[in-house]
Amino acid sequence: MKKIYLLIICLSVVFINKGFAQEEEEKTSALTLSGSVDAYFRTNLNGPNKGENAMAPATSFGNLPGFSLGMANIIATYEGQKVGAVVDLVFGPRGEDAVFGSPLYAGGMAGSSQIVNQLYVYWNASDKVTFTMGNFNTFLGYEVISPTGNFNYSTSYMFSYGPFSHTGLKADIALSDKFSFMAAVMNPTDMTEFNLNGTYTLGAQLGYSTDAGSTYLNFVYGDQDGKLSDDGTLTPGQMSGGNTFQVDLTTGFNLTDALYLGVNTTYNTTSSGEMFSGSDVQDVEGDGYGFYGFAGYLQASTSETFALGLRGEYFNVFNGGLDGVVGLDGDGDGNVFALTLSGNAKIGNNLTLIPEIRLDTMGNDYFMNKDLAATKNLSSFLLAAVFAF
Repeated sequence: MKKIYLLIICLSVVFINKGFAQEEEEKTSALTLSGSVDAYFRTNLNGPNKGENAMAPATSFGNLPGFSLGMANIIATYEGQKVGAVVDLVFGPRGEDAVFGSPLYAGGMAGSSQIVNQLYVYWNASDKVTFTMGNFNTFLGYEVISPTGNFNYSTSYMFSYGPFSHTGLKADIALSDKFSFMAAVMNPTDMTEFNLNGTYTLGAQLGYSTDAGSTYLNFVYGDQDGKLSDDGTLTPGQMSGGNTFQVDLTTGFNLTDALYLGVNTTYNTTSSGEMFSGSDVQDVEGDGYGFYGFAGYLQASTSETFALGLRGEYFNVFNGGLDGVVGLDGDGDGNVFALTLSGNAKIGNNLTLIPEIRLDTMGNDYFMNKDLAATKNLSSFLLAAVFAF
């Protein structure tokens, strides 16, 4: 913890000293607005579609039945010569799911933070170093929150259970024309408004980019739910996880002018942590818990206005690392293989139609078929309309 405080102090000193030394910035700043609007239709082909029995993969977004709303996204960017700011606002079901960690400040009641997807300021300290402070979307994973940044409309399991957003201070450093490095000190994952737990998470990224594509190796490490403190409010059996470590590799490159391949693999584990016995806080013995996965993304452009994309993902949960996501056996282990075929049809310059067929196959029973019998499989169809501006 002392090392984290020292890092924050050092970065703050660099900010202040460099800021005072700079000449007044030339007034070449620009304010731009961008964003998106999306909606979709979704139906199961072999499972119930209505009521409490309606089936859907336990992944984020695009999992509501019938005609459904995605989100409206409005991004205001102020870009100066040296400094700038970004405000990213989201509205609708997809937006609410994206910022599920807010609002903390309002005590769990809906507040203005519930529409803030990103809110940060940045400073280009030099041609090679940029500091960013505030709430920014995660640097882990292949997929992103906005549907305009993904080829498939539905999302992967790895994206859904990795971080969505962070609040903290990060430094992006250009090591060379091809290599980059990022280091960050952040609140616990998705705790975007303020730090409720008093613990911090460290993040790092090593990147390599060429004209053909990019590769990123990402890390996060830290206590996500805080330490137990016997202050009279604990209940017997109450538990807290230990430190979480996640390593994530993302890469994508053009095989030909018309063919693209992307790959994402991740491993997340949390140590066993602590438990309140009723009289004191004790360390819990046992193995860590978590998940890992691998996904491949193959996309082929058939013309300037249409492309096909296939995503194949294997996702595994171990030692009860996630509950209610995949079918688990008695040891808390389970897995799923999900295959998603999507089309991207461009209508003019702004609208993209995305028809999609998805097949989810569990290692253990998880879904129900139309006769309400347990099954390992779910097939579904989706049609999304995504408008970007």
